[in-house]
Amino acid sequence: MPGLLSSPVCLTVIWFLSWSLYPSRAQILTDEVSGVQYGRLESNVTLACGTSQNRTPVEWRLNHSSALPWHTVTPDGALVLLHADQSTQGLYSCYDNQGLLLHSIKLRLGHPPGLLSISCRVPNHTHVRCSWVESAQTFLPAEYHASYRGIGQEWKPCVVNAAYKHCDIDHPAFWQATHFLKVTETNALGSTATFVLLKLHELLKPEAPESVTAEGLEGFPTMLVISWRIPSSWPMHLAFPLLFQIRYRPQDSIHWSEINSEESPVIVVDALAGHLHHVQVRARDEVNSESQWSEWSPLLSAQPWEGYNTPEPGLEDLPEDLFPEELFPVNTKPETSTEKSQKSAEEKENVVLVILLVLFSVVILTTVLSLILVIWVKQRRLHANLMLSLSIFSSSACCRAPPKGQSPVFTEHSVSAVELQCISQTPSRIQMNPHFINFADKLPSVEAY
Repeated sequence: MPGLLSSPVCLTVIWFLSWSLYPSRAQILTDEVSGVQYGRLESNVTLACGTSQNRTPVEWRLNHSSALPWHTVTPDGALVLLHADQSTQGLYSCYDNQGLLLHSIKLRLGHPPGLLSISCRVPNHTHVRCSWVESAQTFLPAEYHASYRGIGQEWKPCVVNAAYKHCDIDHPAFWQATHFLKVTETNALGSTATFVLLKLHELLKPEAPESVTAEGLEGFPTMLVISWRIPSSWPMHLAFPLLFQIRYRPQDSIHWSEINSEESPVIVVDALAGHLHHVQVRARDEVNSESQWSEWSPLLSAQPWEGYNTPEPGLEDLPEDLFPEELFPVNTKPETSTEKSQKSAEEKENVVLVILLVLFSVVILTTVLSLILVIWVKQRRLHANLMLSLSIFSSSACCRAPPKGQSPVFTEHSVSAVELQCISQTPSRIQMNPHFINFADKLPSVEAY
């Protein structure tokens, strides 16, 4: 047997077989590298048969099947998939004409990233959480990077949770009015950055109050005691106090009554006796008027106390120590009207105020005009009397002058015809003067002379 193996014929056969099989083994070892190739949906995708420049014919298979989607094969053995869609994805393998595997690759198709839809929540002054959703589905795995900065500051990281697609900012600079957030999405086909403008003081929105309770007060069938706890996510209650709003209504009513309070509990004094009531509480930053109200707490049902048919006690009958001062803060006076009725009352008050201002202006204007008219009439009368005096003086030149030191006296016996003619030529308004009325009545007509 050793002689047979050492014979020239066997050595020739063994050398020939090793020489013919060596290129194939080298091709497999070199090009049999499985990986993932990404392509864009609804486009042409080219798959190369490894890195070999061998132009020998090759055969492509999809998931070990010779059935391929719409395609062409280039002279160098590359597979071109035309208008690739989701059904085109899978494991592609290429083989030589002897059936030996040359190369295999997994194809995944999708879209490059687009702009993100970003929203941010600010549950307190020390934490901001921003989340996002894709504007269009990419069908490809992606990585996210997020950062933020104030105006004139450097970018700082926003800690990303890629699984839930959100990032968190701890201890943001609330004293700065504006911040910028940048979120970059990256996949195998590209990357896109999305920027948003943040105004933290406007986004501030506490969580809903917790542990809300409501119960009747024994002996008072129209009262409810409502209490709650501040949200556990609002850790700095003393530094940033909250304002609470309580609303309640009978079960069958659609109208809510509301109370504002800074402390818990609050006593409702106008509940409807014998009826089940719905109660809810919400909160807002007391100092920051631009912040948002929290969501309402879950709906709670409660009913005032029901007892014997005895006369209902009034507030004046309550003992002084029943309602300590902390139950009724200074600014928590119950408001029995709804918010809509409050706005209507304010509008009516504004209208009444405007009407009163208009009436006052009319009275002032009327008074001023009346004074002007009175002054004008007096001035006119003085002017008339002055003109009358001047007329009488000018007319006396044609009349006989009285003796020196005597006043003119006109009688029916002493007036001559010339004097009568002179007097009769004076203006007619002389007869309107009360000093000459009696004299004018006694004057004889000119015709009598």
